[in-house]
Amino acid sequence: MNILNALGSASMLLTDGHIFELNAQLVNDIILQGIAIFILFFFLSSVLFEPVKKVLSNRSEKIKNDIESAAKDKEEAAAMKAEYDEKLKAIDKEREEILKAARKAAQKRETLIVEEANAEAARIMDRANQEIELEKSKVSDEMRKEIVRVATAMAAKIVEQQIDESKQNALIEDTLKEMGGSTWLSR
Repeated sequence: MNILNALGSASMLLTDGHIFELNAQLVNDIILQGIAIFILFFFLSSVLFEPVKKVLSNRSEKIKNDIESAAKDKEEAAAMKAEYDEKLKAIDKEREEILKAARKAAQKRETLIVEEANAEAARIMDRANQEIELEKSKVSDEMRKEIVRVATAMAAKIVEQQIDESKQNALIEDTLKEMGGSTWLSR
């Protein structure tokens, strides 16, 4: 039965001498619709596609310009980085020179301070020596005054005892020997 059904449907397709029942009206409608589609395509391409193409072209041109600008900016940034690196190296070198100069100045200042301290110490030593000499001189003067006082006291005793001149001379010589240059200087 399947075969008969298939033959029956084939015979229906070939009725009236037209394949798939294409008649003149159907062919005219297909051609008119095709022309309408082409007219619509050309209209839409001029109204929509051309502006879209233009927008896409402008966008691609802008992207291209942005890429070129970015590459240029990247080169400028690399140049600026190199320049800053050079400046940093120069600053480091200058810093080292400043530190070196500061160290030299500090050493000179240290030497100057040590020399001033040594000079001040020498002045203090000189003053101390002068004061020692003054004290020695004062002690020597006081000792001489004491000798004179003792001699005066002896003279008073001599006068009191009324001794003769030879005893008096011997007493003075003994006193001078006891208080003479070697005795009072050794104390």
